[in-house]
Amino acid sequence: MSDARDEFCGDDCFQHDLGPTLGRREFGAMALGTGIALAAGTVRAAVPVKENDVTIKTSDGNCDAVFTHPTNGAAPAVVIWTDILGLRPAFRDMARRLAGEGYAVLCPNPYYRTSKAPTFAPDFDFQAPGGREQAMSHAGKIQAPGAAERDAVAFVAWLDSQAAVKKTSKIGTTGYCMGGPLVMRTAAAVPDRIGGVGSFHGGGLVTDKPDSPHLLIPKMKARYLIAVADNDDKAQPGAKDILKTSFAAAKLPAEIEVYAEAMHGWCVPGSRVYHEAQAEKAWARLLATFKTALA
Repeated sequence: MSDARDEFCGDDCFQHDLGPTLGRREFGAMALGTGIALAAGTVRAAVPVKENDVTIKTSDGNCDAVFTHPTNGAAPAVVIWTDILGLRPAFRDMARRLAGEGYAVLCPNPYYRTSKAPTFAPDFDFQAPGGREQAMSHAGKIQAPGAAERDAVAFVAWLDSQAAVKKTSKIGTTGYCMGGPLVMRTAAAVPDRIGGVGSFHGGGLVTDKPDSPHLLIPKMKARYLIAVADNDDKAQPGAKDILKTSFAAAKLPAEIEVYAEAMHGWCVPGSRVYHEAQAEKAWARLLATFKTALA
């Protein structure tokens, strides 16, 4: 199995604020507005939402997760796959914001096999001695063959059992960093339910290995949005073309775009490389994708 860092992301992926508040010098230049509101845990939903910590039984154990949905009625469901730092306040806020747009959002702890969320302490430093090894010890479990697919089946079944989920609508899934490959595996594992997919600075969508996520495209039935980081594209310039060709061959609609000046990790509030303007553009494109795909 390939190294998780090489497959999922580079070092910038790990430069995040793991807590609910700002204060590190990396954020001194961050513009005021949505980015700071998200990172500070002050998201205001467009519609009233309800948030619950839940436990989902999978074939590998009990997964802790947060389920956020509009207070009234049933809504199309979405599964959010986190980046490599896992379920933490920034992703709870992102789930709350998406639920406020009219979706029933499940954000699971991808590391439930080894730890309950939050997996990493607020002062976790990937580049400190032992930091990388600690992160990889957790990431390796979700990388294991079939792990993401088993989780996807369990998460979709759980969502379909919830009164807050509109069963006549397709389900969406969105992933960040290591979540990019995971959304592809989800779409292939439950193709009749997954209708819309968003990947943001996803790492390892195209590899030279026989289990490369892009090779699963013929199994999918979803509409895709793939937002590529500028530096990821420079490191692997041919990946976007392989993806475009693969989606076209499968006759699946896919919007694939390199976001200029947006570095790996740019969409997650609290990231040292958070780029508010490009993050908001990506967010708008996600909403447009889900509006069409999950109707």
